[in-house]
Amino acid sequence: MIHITLSDGSLLEYDQPVSVYELAASISPELAKAAVAGRVDGVLVDCEFMLQGDSRVSIVTPREPDGLEILRRSCALMLSVAVKQLYPKAQLQSGSVLGDGFFHEFEFERPLNLVDLAGIEARMKTLAATNHSIRRRKPSSPTDDLERLTPYLLGDFECRSIGPHVPATRVLHAFALDHISGTATQRIYGSCWASQEELDSWRAPPHVMIVSMDDRQADYAQSVTETLRRSGVRARADLRNEKIRHKIREHSQQVPYLVVIGEKEKQGGFVTLRSRTGEDFGTMAVEAVCAWLRSTGAMVV
Repeated sequence: MIHITLSDGSLLEYDQPVSVYELAASISPELAKAAVAGRVDGVLVDCEFMLQGDSRVSIVTPREPDGLEILRRSCALMLSVAVKQLYPKAQLQSGSVLGDGFFHEFEFERPLNLVDLAGIEARMKTLAATNHSIRRRKPSSPTDDLERLTPYLLGDFECRSIGPHVPATRVLHAFALDHISGTATQRIYGSCWASQEELDSWRAPPHVMIVSMDDRQADYAQSVTETLRRSGVRARADLRNEKIRHKIREHSQQVPYLVVIGEKEKQGGFVTLRSRTGEDFGTMAVEAVCAWLRSTGAMVV
């Protein structure tokens, strides 16, 4: 007999091994439909993971941070498949979760543009709508294990990626491709959310744009963004690997306030605040930025 302890402390018994998905389905059809992964004794696993012995298990859905990250990771995987279908000679590079979305790098025979980006997004939506399964395969070489890369099949396309991933593409419906940058190696950026309503809200003009110097500040910049959001400020982070002057110039045309983050700000745990007109308010703690913006009364959602 296998004993499964759920996150609320309740105990379920099974007379044979069950997958995380089967466990979710035995609790409720709604939970099985929402499941994107499982957490088994504290470790994130795919929905097809088999529970062979006594375990403490919780079902992960997109309504929690880990579940949303899995959605975004799977969107990056789906992006790579869409690109290979449209551009068979494209060379896949790295892809990952980034801020409110994901990115993937490619080498193309010719640089792509925004028109091409629209076609890639359309192919991704087709992949999502046709509900392809995403299944984990056993790594075939020790190198994959060392790099934490696992072969995954999306339909009949194999790609090595860090898991876990969603069980099928049907849950990947609230996403959009935002930018493409680079020349020899191009990076495609996208955003992904748990619902269309959240994606639409994200698209609303922000009051504050957080801009990072480079990839090294991405995690800190995103944490600043989330702190501002919790305080009621409509904030968004531009984590693209672009020159900081380009990002500031672009956002100064539309966004009232910019928060600039470089290595100095990251190491010191503070930010630099400036207005769209170029007025520099200097460096301050994130909490001080929240308080100052609330005091203006103009930036709160």
